[in-house]
Amino acid sequence: MSPVDTSPTSSHRAHWPALGAAGVTVVLWASAFVSIRSAGEAYSPGALALGRLLAGSLALGCVLLVRREGLPPRAAWPGIAVSGLLWFGVYMVVLNWGEQEVDAGTAAMVVNIGPVLIALLGARLLGEALPPRLLAGMAVSFAGAVTVGLSMSGEGSASTLGVLLCLLAAVGYAGGVVAQKPALAHASALQVTTFGCLVGAVACLPFIGQLVDQASRAPASATLNMVYLGVFPTALAFTTWAYALARTTAGRMGATTYAVPALVVLMSWLALDEIPGWLTMAGGALCLAGVAVSRSRARVVTAAPSGEVVCGRPDAIGTKGPTREQPPSKPGS
Repeated sequence: MSPVDTSPTSSHRAHWPALGAAGVTVVLWASAFVSIRSAGEAYSPGALALGRLLAGSLALGCVLLVRREGLPPRAAWPGIAVSGLLWFGVYMVVLNWGEQEVDAGTAAMVVNIGPVLIALLGARLLGEALPPRLLAGMAVSFAGAVTVGLSMSGEGSASTLGVLLCLLAAVGYAGGVVAQKPALAHASALQVTTFGCLVGAVACLPFIGQLVDQASRAPASATLNMVYLGVFPTALAFTTWAYALARTTAGRMGATTYAVPALVVLMSWLALDEIPGWLTMAGGALCLAGVAVSRSRARVVTAAPSGEVVCGRPDAIGTKGPTREQPPSKPGS
């Protein structure tokens, strides 16, 4: 009788939907930076965050009703509440505020501490491993993010308040991701995202007066950009993020977001005619190279029951699979 197929090839095929979801998230989050620059000229940080979250909550709520998924289980609520407060609430407000106090390059450098914090918190609180390739890839990507930041800083100003706000944004982002991971073991990606977005919107309700006042005077383009931020980089991208996060480690997903600076450079070039310099392009290339390294895994050797040695890669997106070479079984064992 032939043994059950547990080859790396079958598990490798299964990771592609999650990898595609992570790709959608990264592209949409990169596009958000272009929209934030437009909407931020007419809306204050808190009003922009609230408007974005309200648009996202409305879109997610409609999908949730159509799919009839209902309320998440009780066990998922602690993670949903913490991630909603830290990531959807604190992160969005303080990042919008921080980017008004420092230049874009400095903001990018400080906020990109987030993936490093995710990996460290994931190892400490979730018991996730820190494989050498993940650490090496994150080091390369972080160097790329710093390079992009330095090339974008120019003669911009960086206040102490702005740096602290961007640092707080990175901490909120990391804490939100690590809190979200356990919730996904009990609820669907759509449920976790929808109710996390609602928690963030409730936390931002003190800015409702600013939103109403500024929406009455804002140009249509700024308001449309705010709605776009809510529907696509928030509702859609956070859902695809949660889908992928449920199928991999928090550290590996955090490292994937280092592709965002490279995509922002490309989108700014195409949409805003901002031609990047050689240093900026080199930094973007480093970011992408680091992501490729962090998401790769070493080839492993496993033994089939018949004693045949099988070589391959473990699941590149999942958290399970062989992690070291195993010698062939001895005859009769």
